[in-house]
This record gives sequence, C-alpha cells and structure tokens, in this order.
Amino acid sequence: MTPRRVAVALAAALVMAGCGASGETGVVGVAGGPTVTSGGPGFTIPPDTTVGSGPGVVVTPSGVVTSVLSEIDGGWRVRTPCGREATVTAGAHVGYATVVIDPGHGGFEKGAISPGGLAESGVNLAIARRAQAELEAQGVSVVLTRTGDYDVGLTPRAQIAKALGPRALVSIHNNADPDGPRTTPGSETYYQQASPDSRRLAGLVQEEVVEALSAYRVAWVGDTDAGAKIRPGENGDYYALLRQPAPVVSVLAELAFVSNPPEADLINRPDVQAVAGAAVARAIIRYLTTTDAGSGFTEAYPRGPNPSGPPGPPAPACVDPVF
Repeated sequence: MTPRRVAVALAAALVMAGCGASGETGVVGVAGGPTVTSGGPGFTIPPDTTVGSGPGVVVTPSGVVTSVLSEIDGGWRVRTPCGREATVTAGAHVGYATVVIDPGHGGFEKGAISPGGLAESGVNLAIARRAQAELEAQGVSVVLTRTGDYDVGLTPRAQIAKALGPRALVSIHNNADPDGPRTTPGSETYYQQASPDSRRLAGLVQEEVVEALSAYRVAWVGDTDAGAKIRPGENGDYYALLRQPAPVVSVLAELAFVSNPPEADLINRPDVQAVAGAAVARAIIRYLTTTDAGSGFTEAYPRGPNPSGPPGPPAPACVDPVF
C-alpha cells in the first residue's frame, strides 16, 4: 500500500469512528449530527455548521428525492424532479447530507450512447450507487439526486443540493466525441471557476479516477486537454450543475468515453463500475479529511456552445416519476 493509500485508509477509519449513518429507503443515508474527528494534521473534519440550515429534502415512498419548499399540515410542499410544485404526505424528511451525488441524465435524456446502444444515463446511476455505498460504509451521509431512470431537470438537481447544504456535490457523467486516441484514460473533471475548494475536489476526483481506470488496458480516447479544468460560459460556469448549486462546492466528472466501443464495454461491467464508484468515493473522503491538493490540472482549450447539428424533433415534456 502506498503512503497515500495509508493516509486515505486512516482518514476513512476516522470518519467511520466519528459518524453514524442509516437509510430508510436504501437510497439515502442520514447523518446523526455535527461531527468533529481528529487524527493529527490533515485528518480533521470541521463541525457541520450547516446542519439544519436548509429546508432539506423528502424521499418519497418510491425513493424519489424532492427538495422541500415548505412544511404543511400532514406533509410538505416540494419541488418535483421536473420542477413542478407538489404536495407529499408520506416519505422521509432528510435535513442534511454530507455529500450529494448526481447521476447525470436519466429518463428521456439518455446522454451519450455507444455504437452498441449503451446509454450513459444507466452507467452514471450504477457508478453513483457504488460511490454512495462506499461512502456510507465509511459513515458519510449521502443523497442521490436521481434514484432511478426518470426525468430530472438541471435546476431541480441543483435545488436538492442547496436544500441539503452538503460539503460536496459530485455530478457523475461519461463522455462522447473525443479528439483522438490516448495511452491513458481521457477522464475530465470540471470545477467551479470561483471556488478553490471545488478545484481541489476536482483534482482529487481526477487523480483517483485516472489511477483506478489505468489498471485496465483498452484503446483509450480523449480530448487533448483531458484533466481537471474549468469551462467558462456566458453566465459564469458553463455547466448548470456547477453554476446553479453555488455556494455548494461542486464538480462534474466525465469518467470514460461511452462513444468509444472498448471503453463502453469496459464501463458497462459491474466490476468496473464498482472500481469507478470506489475511486469517486476515495476522492471525496480525501477531500473531507485531508488537505491533499489533487493532480491532473490542465488549461482547457476554448469551447463554444455544443454543436446543435441538424434540427430534430422537440424534446418531450418532462414527466415526473410516480411518488
């Protein structure tokens, strides 16, 4: 075990000793309250000063996560995955989570699709669940923004994070349209331009994911500026899951290229999904418990709006899942 792995193992042990977790629906772990864990320099978790400061979320009986707008007699007014207002009278209220994990896409929005038909959305959710399980095993409370294959708008995802006030939000994606072949994984992690903490978290995610995926020998592809980087947009950060949750520390990770058949075959394997999820979890643990800076930072080349291509049929209206 390398010195860094020893440090991570020690940090994880400290978190486990200091936190408790439970899950009413199998998709949410609820922390028991503020925790201060100390194990020497670089291994201190500050107290959770944000506990109870937001309205939280309600996890419905079917496992759908909804952000709370207000409490009413016999239930809650909530924001649905499609951004509508609704009343929920049954479910579990979660006031705080240390980490929010966002499985990108879902429902109609399949994301990138491999030549063989593998949809990014399903892979994202599988990896997110693996990361959640790893974190909860270490006593870290986690909420997923999406718990099944259903539509979820970008703004409702950000509202879930803001309602919980977590230490970190990680949006998990897989990529398409690379620049060309690479000898190593072409993973990318985007961070918030105005947040040094987001930059550090991105460097840790980038480092852990690339190290984990490098154990597999496939014909990797990627962009020439693969690494941890920013992507400016007209109104700040280009990606909504970086811009809208602020001041929540957020990163968006593109783990592999599902548009590349060898990588699609690899990332579709449950054992590799477990490895990728564990890598994301290790990065988050290191972010919470160490001062490690991460690595893999790069200067991104300019990117404009996504190419629209020929006009296609309009997207169907967002359909909320059954609560």
